[in-house]
Amino acid sequence: MPPSKAKSSKAKAKPKAQRSRYTPPTPQKAPPSRLWVPVTMFTMMVTGVAVVILNYLELLFGEASNNFLFVGLALITGGFILSTRLR
Repeated sequence: MPPSKAKSSKAKAKPKAQRSRYTPPTPQKAPPSRLWVPVTMFTMMVTGVAVVILNYLELLFGEASNNFLFVGLALITGGFILSTRLR
């Protein structure tokens, strides 16, 4: 084999300074929440707190009931769940 072919078949190694490293793509920012998310979140939380307070003060129709407490706590929990979706 002639010497010119032997040199061309070998892969030339790049010097260490010229090698490129893998650069991961920059993460894209999530778009802001739609308007209904924070509005619904605050509405559910405020309504839930109001139901619990009005139940203890016996200002809701009928007497104080655990059902009103469960409704109030469910509304508060729903507001907290929506707060995790808020960006």
